Amino acid sequence: MLTQINGLHHVTSLASGAQENNAFFTRTLGLRRVKKTVNFDRPEVYHLYYGDELGTPGTVMTYFPFPDAGPGRPGTGEVGTTSFAVPKGALPYWEARLSGHGTAGMIRTTRLGEERLIFKGPDGDGFALVETDDDRAPWVADVPEDVAIRGFHSVDMRLDPRGAAATAELLGFMGYDREAGEDNVTRFRVPGGNAAQVIDITEIDAAPADQGAGSVHHVAFSVDNRDTQAEVRKALMDTGYQVTPVIDRDYFWAIYFRTPGGVLFEVATNEPGFDRDEDRAHLGEALKLPSQLAHLRDRLEQTLEPIAD
Repeated sequence: MLTQINGLHHVTSLASGAQENNAFFTRTLGLRRVKKTVNFDRPEVYHLYYGDELGTPGTVMTYFPFPDAGPGRPGTGEVGTTSFAVPKGALPYWEARLSGHGTAGMIRTTRLGEERLIFKGPDGDGFALVETDDDRAPWVADVPEDVAIRGFHSVDMRLDPRGAAATAELLGFMGYDREAGEDNVTRFRVPGGNAAQVIDITEIDAAPADQGAGSVHHVAFSVDNRDTQAEVRKALMDTGYQVTPVIDRDYFWAIYFRTPGGVLFEVATNEPGFDRDEDRAHLGEALKLPSQLAHLRDRLEQTLEPIAD
């Protein structure tokens, strides 16, 4: 069993437009844009990162906004809901705020004893705010500190019965304990994690999902450094998983593998962080390009969708 996983590192999704996506996360949810860069493989597409003040692992939602991308089709083999932690008693504030911003799909529910507010992102993305005792320091801009988002609470994977059983076994190997169950939901938690340490599996009988705008592309798990990442990679490969070589993503090193349930997992390092190429006071302001794409700057600055901050 692995002991190196700290919890979630980041969650990466697809969007249909950069400006709308940026406005939703910075103005509606009150997160900080900590990096404005581009997709390594498709440099004509942004890669936008939102999180707390420094983009601490366990707080960072990232997006590839493909212009005019069609909507995804929900189904099995995907993350259906990404949940953020907020302080207890904060949901009435968020109901009013989200309503004022025209947010769709708001529903108050309870899961495993926790109060939660479900809502939709601009591309139909599935989100929830969950009231917890999380004491992580939030980014404070438009949202008052006493109700602001603290970072991730969990992700909820929608899986068919076979995928659910096999993924539960994988999570156990990754150091997660089965904590509780309710109806068709099973909760897993990595002990001693980074506060973004919960994974839910919702077992459903449905057709496989088709990815598009609003879909989660992959879920990344946090490890401290490259040495621990190498240990995780070897253990996964020894267990039979096909794992990519280590890839330099400028702000972390990454490895990827596909889970039995169909969800793409990444294991990302906490080092070097989002302040490696920008002053902390100005994170996310300038367009940052990987060195191998620096020669494209003039063209990209002319063709990428303008983002009004």
